[in-house]
Amino acid sequence: MTPELSQTLADAGLDPQHVDNLVRAALAEDGEVDVTSMPIFGPDDTAAGDLRAREHGVVAGIPVACVVFDVLDVAYETKVQDGDRVAPGQVLISVSGPTRALLRAERTALNLLTHLSGIATATRQWMDAMSGTKAKVRDTRKTLPGLRALQKYAVQCGGGVNHRMGLNDAALIKDNHVAAAGSVTKAYEAIRAVYPSLHIQVECDTVAQVEEAVAVGAKSILLDNMTDDEMVEAVRLVAGRAELEASGGLNLERARDVAVTGVDYLAVGALTHSARVFDIGLDFT
Repeated sequence: MTPELSQTLADAGLDPQHVDNLVRAALAEDGEVDVTSMPIFGPDDTAAGDLRAREHGVVAGIPVACVVFDVLDVAYETKVQDGDRVAPGQVLISVSGPTRALLRAERTALNLLTHLSGIATATRQWMDAMSGTKAKVRDTRKTLPGLRALQKYAVQCGGGVNHRMGLNDAALIKDNHVAAAGSVTKAYEAIRAVYPSLHIQVECDTVAQVEEAVAVGAKSILLDNMTDDEMVEAVRLVAGRAELEASGGLNLERARDVAVTGVDYLAVGALTHSARVFDIGLDFT
């Protein structure tokens, strides 16, 4: 990988080595020989093309796709940056090089770019729906194995906010923890005794649990499957003493109604586990 591309990934908060390993593993899935292209094109045949958007949306994963081309010695020139809104027909990346290499790179580059851009586009739709409120959409750990860092990066490109990366960087006390521990208070105090400075979020099913969580010192509370009226009451009760995040049963149609209750975040697992791909094609010129 070129130093410039490695630095671009690092500047985006991505581990260049992780991305390189992921790309090489994806290319390996296609096998060593392209039995379609190899008989048609010789080693000296060259081609050029453009990766173009085929719909309106937000792009993410431009430098990740460039790693694919870099690995296969295909020249590339980026035309947009991650987080940009793009329109049908707009060129995202121009590429040129050996025809065999271009055709081998095509699907892997598009798989990554369309998936990440789909997440960014979906995230932006949520943010647009809540425009004018203080609420932001936040992702979850419902990600594809091995792709979490890239998927969460794509959420950022769409204007969203990342939740914890894994089980080790923040605590989330859920209903099963409460049931096993005996109460919100017991679960919270057990964690705080071991990790005095750790960020702890408490999932609450009722306003009464919210009151208990605030009393024990929780600064972040997840309002799980509450009605809009219950969330309004929780916001009134907390009165700014903790961040509030709505979760469960959310959809884009409800986004604004939930946001105007006064919560700080909407937790949306669908951003990463159900986002459709963003339509992008590679057209030879």
